[in-house]
Amino acid sequence: MLLRSLFSILTPLPVLFATPAKPIFKWAGGKGKLLPDILRRLPHELKQGRITSYAEPFIGGGAVFFHLAAQYHFERMLISDANEDLFLAYTVVREDVDALLQHLQHLQEHYAALADEAQAAFYYETRAAFNAARPNWCYRSFNPGWVERAAQFFLLNRLCFNGLYRVNSRAEFNVPFGKHRTVNFPAAEALRAAARVLQRTTVACGDFTASADFANERTLVYLDPPYRPITPTSSFTSYARQAFDDADQVRLAAHFRDLTQRGSFVMLSNSDPLTATGDGFFEELYADFTIARLQAARAINANGAGRGTVSELLITNY
Repeated sequence: MLLRSLFSILTPLPVLFATPAKPIFKWAGGKGKLLPDILRRLPHELKQGRITSYAEPFIGGGAVFFHLAAQYHFERMLISDANEDLFLAYTVVREDVDALLQHLQHLQEHYAALADEAQAAFYYETRAAFNAARPNWCYRSFNPGWVERAAQFFLLNRLCFNGLYRVNSRAEFNVPFGKHRTVNFPAAEALRAAARVLQRTTVACGDFTASADFANERTLVYLDPPYRPITPTSSFTSYARQAFDDADQVRLAAHFRDLTQRGSFVMLSNSDPLTATGDGFFEELYADFTIARLQAARAINANGAGRGTVSELLITNY
């Protein structure tokens, strides 16, 4: 009886000590380096257990999402994005991570066997095939064909320049090759850890306003939209088919206020045009809320001399 009792206590331990989930994509603008600053500004109600659900409509690389999912027990979680192929890739990790791992292993072995010039050619061939399939691709329901496309997405993400995701007006991915000699996909256990989190998460594709139906007075919502360019040359064009312009930033501010009226706790990141150029765009939009400034590393610049730290905004309604 004693042994049986001890066994029943010990069996959950592998789950408790499993690898914590971390971001599985390289993502320009990801919040990994800013995470300590963001965590310091989380609402006190989260640690008190009064917040029981979490939503992140602009999921991107998901640094904040994966960290919070590992640290807190949420009864409900929602991630979403307007980027259809990012949505597809997260869905594949959730639904069939083992099949994805097999595809990634094949791609990794094939790529490693190629000479330098052949590697570049393989990248551009994969990018062309990825773009050619997109116009007729069905993103509505998961099927086995999604696994191969997700594997292509991972390959492009790992081999492209600076981890950018950029598309042209035809929604074609057009980031050049980053000249990587090896392709370093996430480890199998890292992908399985992400899958475990995603299996208890609603993964959606669409506009950020969908999070309004999910949110209530016990919800934390983190908004990390495409940043407003602070200079005419600071934007790397579109992250999704439709550019996120000033009208969308105004619409997002209205959504921020709507979530506030619902009683939700809301945090939003964006660029800081006031510090850079004296433009008080966000000070006017979020005049009734708390605006903090963080120092973030600049990573998207082909010239290393142009990299450094910039001021970014963190806006909260608490």
